Amino acid sequence: MRGEPSCPKCGGRVRAPGLFADTWQCDVHGTVHPLQPVIPPSVEALDVVVHRARVPVWMPWPLPVGWLFTGAAFAGDDRSGGRATVVACSGPGPLGGVGELLLVAEELGVGLGARYAGVDGPDPGPYMSVEKPPQAKVLAAGRPTPLWHVSGTPDDRAVFAGEALGLWLWAVVWPEQTGLLMYDEMVLTDLRDAGAEVDLLPCGALSPRILEP
Repeated sequence: MRGEPSCPKCGGRVRAPGLFADTWQCDVHGTVHPLQPVIPPSVEALDVVVHRARVPVWMPWPLPVGWLFTGAAFAGDDRSGGRATVVACSGPGPLGGVGELLLVAEELGVGLGARYAGVDGPDPGPYMSVEKPPQAKVLAAGRPTPLWHVSGTPDDRAVFAGEALGLWLWAVVWPEQTGLLMYDEMVLTDLRDAGAEVDLLPCGALSPRILEP
């Protein structure tokens, strides 16, 4: 799939490093890690994201029954590596219909997760009531990881966020009812540490959710 890098925070055009700046620039957000074009789902395409990533590439593993890998992307460039990753999965929702799940791992301030969540970024902290018990828990890279509900998001989705391996972890789910998946202590694997079993990953059609936050 052809395309140009874009701003991870707003999707706007970015300028490559040049004579006046040695970083990628967005007219609105200044220096950014450019979001590279979304890669259609295949094991080979996922390898591209995994090998560029300097942050986890989270995937539910095993996938929920009937679910498929439906796209991936990263924010960063050849020099900096992937400073944010997003993986899309789709499948039957717990209450019927089709569910969509995006998992975003990112460094502080990148802003990609907030864009998919539909909140002003760049980070989820202002939207999380961490003084209350977490609403969901996942097992991320073998570690129990609490996730809090993110408030202020559009009504069509449920958003959870927390910290895993010292970085932000966002889970964005459509429709909102599919968020029930997050209450079953989902197991997340960092695909940078996965073995040959990734070759067996079932792939589906490219998710529109990863294309148009």
